Amino acid sequence: MNYTFFIGIDVSKNTLDFAVSEGKELLLQTTICNELSGIREFWNQLKSIKAFRLEKTIFCLEHTGVYSQHILSFLYGKKANISMEASVHIKLSGGLQRGKNDRIDAVRIAEYACKNKETLKLWHPKREVIQQLKHLSALRSRLINARKQLAVAIKEIVPFEKAAAGEMKKLCKLSLKALDADINQVAEKLDSVIQSDPELQRLFKVVTSVDGIGKVTATEMIITTNEFKDISEPSKFACYSGVAPFEHSSGTSLRGRPRVSHKANKTMKSLLHMAALTAIIYNTDLKAYYQRKVEERKSKMSVINAVRNKLIWRVFACVRNNKLYQKNCEITLA
Repeated sequence: MNYTFFIGIDVSKNTLDFAVSEGKELLLQTTICNELSGIREFWNQLKSIKAFRLEKTIFCLEHTGVYSQHILSFLYGKKANISMEASVHIKLSGGLQRGKNDRIDAVRIAEYACKNKETLKLWHPKREVIQQLKHLSALRSRLINARKQLAVAIKEIVPFEKAAAGEMKKLCKLSLKALDADINQVAEKLDSVIQSDPELQRLFKVVTSVDGIGKVTATEMIITTNEFKDISEPSKFACYSGVAPFEHSSGTSLRGRPRVSHKANKTMKSLLHMAALTAIIYNTDLKAYYQRKVEERKSKMSVINAVRNKLIWRVFACVRNNKLYQKNCEITLA
């Protein structure tokens, strides 16, 4: 699309900062409250700009979670072109930068949109059921972390102060019991949401057919890939999850071993790690593969990482072919 107007939006909890440019020329900068009334006010300002055409305009903003909800709902309702970009992409594309505030950030986002107009991907909202799944999964993680903080603190005191640990355990007993009940309730709700949607039910069945991929890992994969629509290639998902090894060399002096990047979704990486450990125990071919590579004196972690990748490729192959995984029949991607 040949865009003429580029609008950078810096989103915060209470305010929205806009920078409107025509090519590289800055036409308008304004700050409004992050409410529908403020957004409507800005929309009227925007329409007053000479030669402004919505179909020739792209709105660019960073991923900021729920804070973006008002502006995204409004713009999508107006059928505007919207691009949601990772903040790290925008930051790295700007080169050496000094100084930072919301107004400057809005200008930088507009400049990023102008510079990358040929490669910007248009944003479309996820299905409501996926949003619900995402919120429930995040809630489950927060509850588990809260329980872990209480339980681990008590456990670490036991070897040194048994009396104090016993007292703390009594005081936290009701809290731990309540957290366990909440975690189970959220897990049941997650299952209910999946079973209520035929497409989710189908995907979930396909993904969990791969040995090692359990309910939690399958749910997180479906959420992060947006039902395998936003990330449809296993190599990209491996990169996103931090399990794809990258070359580490320079000139003639640096010849390091390939290594994974730390710029990744650490939660997904952790889930895949546990999935790989499970697969090594229960899947005969992956167990044999792991033992063979270890006997060849390969690093155990590098072999586990290879198993992670194998699981990713198996899941994506099954999803692409809409088939359950068959142990005696390898499915390959074209």
